[in-house]
Amino acid sequence: MGIAHSRRKSKGSAAERDLIHKFWANGWAAVRVAGSGSTHFPSPDILVGNNLKKLALEVKATKDAKKYFPKEEIKNLKFFAEKFGAEPWVVIKFDRDDYYFISIEDLEETPASFIASLELARRKGLLFEDLL
Repeated sequence: MGIAHSRRKSKGSAAERDLIHKFWANGWAAVRVAGSGSTHFPSPDILVGNNLKKLALEVKATKDAKKYFPKEEIKNLKFFAEKFGAEPWVVIKFDRDDYYFISIEDLEETPASFIASLELARRKGLLFEDLL
């Protein structure tokens, strides 16, 4: 694993931990899923819920204006969410900006991947406060 990959991974992990704290502070239960992305079973980065709603979240942090998701990653998130009875969302923390919660239905699709741009996030995404 290279230094750049390690830095990206720790940035994503920090975003996951930050979101866990935010959800608990607002009356939701939240857990990071151990081994997400490293097991052959589909699993999200975070599961959150309250007595009304359950969410399966794929969390990314980026310095770029666009975030690419391999098709398989989104397919697995959707599969897990359906089995678990949760809503599938991607959460992106763009540098010096808020967290944006984006429905997987709103992601832009290319032949190889799904894309969430900062512009799309601002137009169709929800901020943390709006999601609650």
